[in-house]
Amino acid sequence: MSEDGDGILARTGGKYVEPGGEFTRDQRYIATRVTADGRDGWPVEPDRYRLAVSRACPWANRLIIVRRLLGLEDAISMAVAGPTHDKRSWTFDLDPGGRDPVLGIERLAEAYFKRFPGYERGITVPAIVDVPTGQVVTNDYARMSLDLSTEWTAYHREGAPELYPERLRDEIDEVNAVVFADVNNGVYRCGFAGSQAAYERAYHRLFDRLDWLSERLAGQRYLVGETITEADVRLFTTLVRFDPVYHGHFKCNRQKLTEMPVLWAYARDLFQTPGFGDTIDFDQIKRHYYEVHRDINPTGVVPLGPDLSGWLTPHGREALGGRPFGDGTPPPPPPPAERVDPAHTPLR
Repeated sequence: MSEDGDGILARTGGKYVEPGGEFTRDQRYIATRVTADGRDGWPVEPDRYRLAVSRACPWANRLIIVRRLLGLEDAISMAVAGPTHDKRSWTFDLDPGGRDPVLGIERLAEAYFKRFPGYERGITVPAIVDVPTGQVVTNDYARMSLDLSTEWTAYHREGAPELYPERLRDEIDEVNAVVFADVNNGVYRCGFAGSQAAYERAYHRLFDRLDWLSERLAGQRYLVGETITEADVRLFTTLVRFDPVYHGHFKCNRQKLTEMPVLWAYARDLFQTPGFGDTIDFDQIKRHYYEVHRDINPTGVVPLGPDLSGWLTPHGREALGGRPFGDGTPPPPPPPAERVDPAHTPLR
């Protein structure tokens, strides 16, 4: 099976699980880049592009966090799709009239088809859309977040952290590669496994890597270096979904995150850091997975738990040293229009 876990391919008919098969993510993304020199035809310009996301999606959540940390809210606007979708793609059903107020579209697919009529691959978030033409520019989420750090520097806020410092890029890339293969995508390989053997391989690979991460983080506050980097952003968006979704829904049930002391403390540390926890909408996360993945949850019933109050308990990670933002500063609170519903988060 070849499919993106958070975007339906039309040719699958909306199915996520191929009986007897192993989940393989379709990574053929639109590789166009928005760069400072505009070499792909899409130059960095404030107010020109719109970042299409869903708060439910871990890949989109990365972009929401990076945009927050770097202070790019005024340079790149954000279109927020609802947490659920059908096989025809993400919809802007949270907006009045079910239409994005800037792009004027009901479905993200419209921006894809505007540039690529008959586009057959996944209509995925995150995506960057060119507002003047209404065309999708890129949905290459791994490159997109790095480009926000390296190509949009002219529009970073004063005090923005270095999330992808040049001196650490090789190590960040190495960590990101194994975390993606075994953890970020590993939970999907468990959840969408079409056979017992495929599931067990994915399960062991996932928890072996989580054990490795626990050992690495036992003696250092962040994954690479003394400050938050892109590597921490990428791991966090999986960890924050672990107990609400992956432990039960995807059968990643050797332990809950709350039963892995090092990773639980690390995740709480990041959650309590401005720019991380304030992007998390637990209600939308649960609704997406449990309502959309009818292959593995036919009833669409969404669980009420888990209790979220633990996210605000002391984590003790300060004792390991490190400075979250290096020589920079925390981001200010999110703009009012981008704040998570207080009923969907333990933060107040």
